[in-house]
Amino acid sequence: MKVAVLGAGAIGAYVGAALHRAGADVHLVARGPHLAAMREHGVRVLSPRGDFTARAHATDDPAEIGPVDYVFLGLKANSYAACGPLIEPLLHDTTAVIAAQNGIPWWYFHQHGGPHDGHRIESVDPDGAVSAVLAPERAIGCVVYAATELEGPGVVRHLEGTRFSIGEPGRSLSERCQAFSEAMQAGGLKCPVEQDLRNDIWLKLLGNISFNPISALARATMRQMCLHGGTRKVIEIMMTETLAVAEALGCKVGVSIERRLAGAERVGDHRTSTLQDLERGKPLELDVLLAAVVELAEITEVPVPTLRTVHAISDLLALRTAA
Repeated sequence: MKVAVLGAGAIGAYVGAALHRAGADVHLVARGPHLAAMREHGVRVLSPRGDFTARAHATDDPAEIGPVDYVFLGLKANSYAACGPLIEPLLHDTTAVIAAQNGIPWWYFHQHGGPHDGHRIESVDPDGAVSAVLAPERAIGCVVYAATELEGPGVVRHLEGTRFSIGEPGRSLSERCQAFSEAMQAGGLKCPVEQDLRNDIWLKLLGNISFNPISALARATMRQMCLHGGTRKVIEIMMTETLAVAEALGCKVGVSIERRLAGAERVGDHRTSTLQDLERGKPLELDVLLAAVVELAEITEVPVPTLRTVHAISDLLALRTAA
């Protein structure tokens, strides 16, 4: 199995290291000091489950790699439309693209069935720019439940969780999903193949759509947001509105809002990825979270007044951050 990790950051390098440990032919695409460190020393994974080093091939030029069986996409969703020159050398007719992203994916309505089958979500696939680069038929969805961070160039700190749920847009338990799942498990990761990954997407989105923008607006940690009565109530309302959209699209989350809030409070003084991006002056990845769900609320005619309000305010924050 030949795998290219395009965007070998904290999550991508962690997955690549695990697959390399399992015997896959792994190629990591990165840049800067992180790339230099991986070239010289490999990927060093520091984990409560045991430290290890994976000396996979690392490069900044995908043309060195050539076509692969799987591309694991570790890029931010807002960079997908521009990744054509990077991903094109990695593709052959049957290459699968596994996108480990938060929020609503560009392929969401591909082989969805029902009245919205084939609908393009403008906020995540503007003018079809993402679909033109990443054909939906190549897509395997991936919901990440692992927490990692780059401790330094070439060094990944694994904090918790090893589950990477994957699934086909068309709900089949395909051979390509099964093969990738087996390789991930051989590398020490959990990788269940879900018949309808959309349920997992909404489960994770329930937290991201609320905690991520509020954390950036309030400059607050998970614990702080949960313990403050005002923000906790806003987050609860945002989750309720999000659940209504999910249910209108036929999805079931299966976790109560109170349980979700309790779990978030236990995380403690963790800063969301959106808050970390804000502090580092990086673009805020909010379109696949808030904008997409507001758009889905429009086509399902579900009222989401609080999501709309938070989206309007956080959108201005994102524009000011990018300026």
